[in-house]
Parts: sequence; structure tokens; C-alpha cells
Amino acid sequence: MTIQPASEPAMARATVSAHPAGPLLQADSISLSLNGHVILREVSVSVAPGQIVTLIGPNGAGKTTLVRIILGLLRPDSGRVRWRPGIRIGYMPQRLKVEETLPLTVQRFITLGMRASRREVTAVLEETGAPHVIGHPLQAVSGGELQRVMLARALLRQPDVLVLDEPVQAVDVNGQYEMYELIGRIRRERGCGVLMVSHDLFLVMATTDQVICLNGHVCCAGRPETVSLDPAYLELFGDEVSRRLAVYHHHHNHRHDLHGDVVNETGNHHHG
Repeated sequence: MTIQPASEPAMARATVSAHPAGPLLQADSISLSLNGHVILREVSVSVAPGQIVTLIGPNGAGKTTLVRIILGLLRPDSGRVRWRPGIRIGYMPQRLKVEETLPLTVQRFITLGMRASRREVTAVLEETGAPHVIGHPLQAVSGGELQRVMLARALLRQPDVLVLDEPVQAVDVNGQYEMYELIGRIRRERGCGVLMVSHDLFLVMATTDQVICLNGHVCCAGRPETVSLDPAYLELFGDEVSRRLAVYHHHHNHRHDLHGDVVNETGNHHHG
């Protein structure tokens, strides 16, 4: 295993050598067994600059385990992870548990472990669409706001690669679409690579460049429109769901607030 361990991946600076012209991230033939149970078998993934790669699969497929290995938080039985030299990694974990009595504002949370001015924090919160919560207690923000705050924290160190583990946790379907749209915009504007974990298939398929269908091993991989017709994918997720994914497009003539409610062009809310 060749990787620089990272106890705080959101702040980590990878030092593993790789050819500058190659991918930002390359994981080759990752395998791991725990207590005699195979978790991952010969899994490979790479992320190029400006590319969104999404890991999909059912619960227990090994998606989060693979992310932890890639970040150097877990050691595999075999395989190798390589990062381009000098890479900055922005990491957004799947869940965040905050003690209810902990006096922690959004600004303080975003800057934990690093130095940043209020102007810099405001800038990343504006980029993720949540500048108004900067002074709020972290426990007081909604689920959708919290996801945007966590994404802002990942963006603060100007990452070359964003690693996002289920970035739409605790967000309704409208809020999920907005979040994936935001991730796509960040990729376009920053030119960073994105490795994303999701099981929100019908939304992700229209967002990602590359899909890796994982169920302990790579069942299939490729462009979303190709994977959606792959026999291995159809067997894993079912024909009916797959047909929906292949044709799904969410055309918006409106926008949503951070709670997922529709907001018309005058700024009024529409519920229902």
C-alpha cells in the first residue's frame, strides 16, 4: 500500500509520487477482508482533473470502506493508492454527529484545524448557498444547510479533489437535485476532480461523468448511459428502476431553498 496517511483528510496534502500528467487519484486492485468476510475484491478507480466519478451500489457494497482506504484512513489487504504530488483533498464525510451542548458556531466549525478569515469563510458559504448561517449554532441549522456547511468546509482549502461520501444525507428529493447541481457547478468553476458516493441513482446519473457500480467488486463501470443498460447493473438494481434512470431528466423552471421548498422568481415560497 503506497499512500500518505491522513488523520484529517479535509486538510491533508497528499505526498505520494505520481506522474504529473496522470490522474489526480489512482486506486488499483484494492482488496479487503474483515473477519473472513470479503468487503472489497480487486477494485480500481481513478479520477482525472475536472471529472466527476460516482460510486453507486446497495448498502453494504463497500463504498464508504473504499473511500476510507483511498483517504489513507484504512489499510487494505492488497492494492495501491496513488495521488498526484501536492494534491489538496477536500473531504465531506457521510455523517456528522455534534454534541448538543457543544458551543460551536458554523464559522468555528468550518475553520476547525485551520486558519481562515471571516471573509474567506463567507466566500465558501456563498459558493455553497448558505452564507446566512455563518453565525448560527451548528446544531440549529437544517439538514440541507448542514450539508452545504460541510461542503463549504471541504472547499475552504481550495482542493484539487473533492471526496464526497453521500453528500445529500438528510435532504429531500428537491434538495438532493439542488445539491448535485451545486457539485456540478463547483466542478465546472474550480476544475477540480470529484469522487462521490451515492445511492440516489436517478439523480446522480444525470450529474456524473463516470459511474462505478460496486457490490464488493466492480460490477460494471463507464458512462452513465452505458452503465444503465449493462446486464450486471440491471441485475443489481432492477429493470424498472434502470429504465427510469436512463431517461430521467429534471428540468427546472424554478429553484428550491435549503429546505427543498419551491421558490418562484419573486422569492415567494410554494409548498406542495
